[in-house]
Amino acid sequence: MDTLLAEVNAEPPGGRLVVGDERIRDFLVAFSRRLLRPDLARRHPELGSLGFFLRKGELARAVARLGDGVAGQRRAPRGLVLHFPPANVDTIFVYSWALSALAGNHNVVRISSRSAGAADAVLEALNDVLAEADPAVARTQRMVTYDRDDTLTAALSAACDLRVLWGGDASVTALRRHPIRPLARELAFPDRSSFAAISVAGWRSAPAQQRRAAVAGFANDLYWFDQAACSSPRDLCWVGDPADAEHARAEFTGLLAEEISLRGWRVDPAMAVEKYVATYGLAAEGAATRVTFAGNALAEVELAGLEELQRGWLGAGTVCHVTVGSLAELAPAIRRKDQTLAHFGFTLADLDDFVTLVAGRGLDRIVPFGQALTFAGVWDGLDLLHEFTRIITVA
Repeated sequence: MDTLLAEVNAEPPGGRLVVGDERIRDFLVAFSRRLLRPDLARRHPELGSLGFFLRKGELARAVARLGDGVAGQRRAPRGLVLHFPPANVDTIFVYSWALSALAGNHNVVRISSRSAGAADAVLEALNDVLAEADPAVARTQRMVTYDRDDTLTAALSAACDLRVLWGGDASVTALRRHPIRPLARELAFPDRSSFAAISVAGWRSAPAQQRRAAVAGFANDLYWFDQAACSSPRDLCWVGDPADAEHARAEFTGLLAEEISLRGWRVDPAMAVEKYVATYGLAAEGAATRVTFAGNALAEVELAGLEELQRGWLGAGTVCHVTVGSLAELAPAIRRKDQTLAHFGFTLADLDDFVTLVAGRGLDRIVPFGQALTFAGVWDGLDLLHEFTRIITVA
């Protein structure tokens, strides 16, 4: 560990990294091209979003938004940034690390040994691109894997200038047992919950093609990462007349079943058993009034009311339905833990009024169907590129 820290903190070839460093930009752009190759996109379609996020133009716009040099202020890297990404969403570490690297930081990312699938594909692509990158990249950016080891975690934590924690509440609490330096900072992204909402009137007035596209987007939000991501919806709120909502829901469910069949998505029997136990458990407790299954892939739950919104994971492909008369009825049910609202059929004015009603209760993102899992530079209410830099005032 001492050797790793000495190497990653050393002056890189060509001089120290700066905010928006061209050596890092060139590396990230090459990495983006690698992720967007058709062979990789077919195997892991979720990597397409990551590839677009790292395109040259997107990186340039992100750096420009920092406003470096405006009104006597300069942006500088924070130093050494330590990342602990979650194992259940196996590509999110790339977004966090890439923005930190773009900010000119030296980075150490601890990859869980439980990561697989897309994470392995990402690491393979990184290694391919690294071979042709500027030597400063390999010197300052490190991905490491080790089993749970308090000694190693403590040493890394004590050496960093910023620590980024992703994962469940228990994981974040456990990692916080290891102190960081007095001047160091920490960003934590613990357990969050998300849901979706459809305007019944908006659904009925939308063209058939638009309704089908909305269902396709919802399916991506639901099934990528096995519905375990913090921004994956667990509940679907129908906003409008109850009778009309019942008809709209029947059409929606039919289109969703078609989409699942078209994609060839399957849920293994063990997962299906887990969903049966969880959903029928809700019925036994009185939280659900109806539970239906469409094969192993889709489970639908009719909730008894807004007070029964489900914020825990019930298994991949589980949708908990509830009907309310208006978005205003939904506002009091929002909690600080709630992160993303995916929506369809509402006007911008509807959503803006809803934000006013929600006030400080919760929610950090309100996005259209299909964008719940699209990572952005502002996450959980934090502008990450700003957080990964510090301001030096010049007068």
